[in-house]
Amino acid sequence: MFYIERLRNALRRFVKDERGASAIEYALIAALIALVIIGAATLLGEEIESVFESIQEALSNAGS
Repeated sequence: MFYIERLRNALRRFVKDERGASAIEYALIAALIALVIIGAATLLGEEIESVFESIQEALSNAGS
């Protein structure tokens, strides 16, 4: 009987423990930030590539 009470108390403490909740929230925030960065890089990738190509063309024309 004593074993069942100890097990019940341990289970209650485990359910009430919220220490891991903060870690999960931070992980979700970090994942969301990563998704935003990847999405922005994907959307702006072609524009950035064209800017670098124009810079490269300008530099190669300046050297000739």
